[in-house]
Amino acid sequence: MDRVWLSDVRSYTSAELELAPGLTVLLGDNGQGKTNVLEAIGWLATLASFRGAPTEAMVRQGAERAVIRAEGEREGRAILVEAELVASGRNRVLVNRQPLKQARELLGVLRVTVFAPDDLDLVKGGPSERRRYLDEALVASHPRYDALRSEVDKVLKQRNALLKGAGGRLDENAAFTLDVWDAKLVETGGRLAEARQSLLARLAPVLSQTYDAVANRPAEVTATYVADWAAEGLDAALVASRKDDVRRGVSTVGPHRDDVDLRLAGLPTRTHASQGEQRSLALALRLAAHHVITDLTGSAPVLLLDDVFSELDPYRSDALLANLPFGQTVLTSASGLPPQAQPDLVLHLRDGRISAG
Repeated sequence: MDRVWLSDVRSYTSAELELAPGLTVLLGDNGQGKTNVLEAIGWLATLASFRGAPTEAMVRQGAERAVIRAEGEREGRAILVEAELVASGRNRVLVNRQPLKQARELLGVLRVTVFAPDDLDLVKGGPSERRRYLDEALVASHPRYDALRSEVDKVLKQRNALLKGAGGRLDENAAFTLDVWDAKLVETGGRLAEARQSLLARLAPVLSQTYDAVANRPAEVTATYVADWAAEGLDAALVASRKDDVRRGVSTVGPHRDDVDLRLAGLPTRTHASQGEQRSLALALRLAAHHVITDLTGSAPVLLLDDVFSELDPYRSDALLANLPFGQTVLTSASGLPPQAQPDLVLHLRDGRISAG
């Protein structure tokens, strides 16, 4: 990505910035809009805010629409991605001046890896955070996984609606329909779980290496996929849980309940790792996915590091800078840069303006 334009995005009335092919650093006090820039870049890649904010929240207050544009090169071809975000209405996205027919067509045009302070939830949070991490990495590795994930969500939504509507009792017709949704969940959910496990098998050794690099000390890091239904199989598990599912009106078994067990020196990181170790592991998870996606796709995503130095002590900050992956990185900081930092470009943000220097 070579250049980015923002119009009525969050705090920006209008802004333009060039990015270095290596490390670009955005410096500015808190509240100056550093994260807004990363959020805009990330939105172009995923059509979603990594902050979890609704799209309308990205439109500057008082404006009807926001525009994000980025140009660069991919596999020797010039790429221009333009998005119009409407506060109340339908968003519009164009790639090389051609409108997208489906949002899925954008996947793979621009890839990003994002690390933000909230990523500590990958380690400390519940299973849904780690499932989302795997699914986002799957989609970044190949767009087909977006369709698979959507299909699983659809099946679960229909199955849960049937269970809720049953009111604790199944008649013959409802039981037949539930059999149909169970078969679909076994097929699609099984494929999703298998894809997650395959990806995690590639991630696990890389995760150990990236953790060692970020923490600057060797440690035994393990990541294991946990599916309570794995031993008996999803079809048998659904049969066994049917009575409970009907009573509770919700699907209690399936890939939507799976988890990733993270351990450091054999101990669960959620409860036994120090704050520094948890932060290092969260960053290592993102970097590991970044490396694996690069290997699988043949091109490195743009690495977006939001306020990363506030999450790491100076020792780990130096280790991160010494082990940044090859490719383009955009990094924000409110507290300056560690002495070892050697950015290719430094941009200063103040009062809605971006200047080099």
